Amino acid sequence: MRTGVIAKKMGMTRLFQADGRHVPVTVLQLEDVQVVARREQDKDGYTAVQLGAGKAKAKNVAKPQRVAFGKAEVEPKAKVVEFRVAEDALLDVGATITADHFVAGQLVDIRGVTQGKGFAGAMKRWNFGGLRATHGVSVSHRSHGSTGNRQDPGRVFKNKKMAGHMGARNRTQQNLEIVRTDAARGLIFVKGSVPGSKGGWLAITDAIKVPRNENVPYPAGILATNAPEPDVEHAPAGLVDEAAVHEIPALPSDEEVAAIAAEQEAGAAAEAAAAEEAAAAEATAADDNKDAGSADAGTPAADESKEG
Repeated sequence: MRTGVIAKKMGMTRLFQADGRHVPVTVLQLEDVQVVARREQDKDGYTAVQLGAGKAKAKNVAKPQRVAFGKAEVEPKAKVVEFRVAEDALLDVGATITADHFVAGQLVDIRGVTQGKGFAGAMKRWNFGGLRATHGVSVSHRSHGSTGNRQDPGRVFKNKKMAGHMGARNRTQQNLEIVRTDAARGLIFVKGSVPGSKGGWLAITDAIKVPRNENVPYPAGILATNAPEPDVEHAPAGLVDEAAVHEIPALPSDEEVAAIAAEQEAGAAAEAAAAEEAAAAEATAADDNKDAGSADAGTPAADESKEG
């Protein structure tokens, strides 16, 4: 199990595929993501790495945190998150993680705090239908109605869906696809939307419901010191990486379309012929029944019964 990363939500845009289809993406940025501490099995009872991202002024950081950052020899961080990892995935303190930690086409889980909506009514918060808008309701059309019970139990149960604070909750969006990475600028482009507002911090980890992509670096995508930047080929600016391109099914050829149309026409003709045969059979049966009734009316037995 690899470590995750801390990213800041920058906003949304769109990228394009070579065939012209556009892909809505959320832009996430990695700001000086470094390992500030590590937890080991022998000492702490579990294995994990503690990452820090962003920059914070020393005067705004508590003294214990300043001491911890000083021991790790890293600048004070604005956001600190701990990720559980396998024993062979522990990283050295001070290591910097880049956007190459993920690859295009990989699925990830993104955890963050949703946008706060403030105090909201029951209709907005829980999608209630509200009261009648015409007869019988006076200036309370958007109220949630009765919430209590009878004398027994004589109270409102907990977790009742009522008006209250909406949003600002921890949420995890699973199985989001990474369509492009830019290690030079520390950007990750994720297909779709993620929780949180612009400028909010997010925790990105490998998707837990699918196997890990075989192309991702293990234990992590670390920035090597005093080493040339790797020559990674990316798609042109504004386009999705080839690993994240999804082809649409090929359209049928003209011959296949003509064959399908002929088959449908033949089926329609057969149904029409069957309907005509059924109608003719019903008409014949009706005529036979009419003739049989006329013959019965003209028999001597019928005449005697009429005279009696």
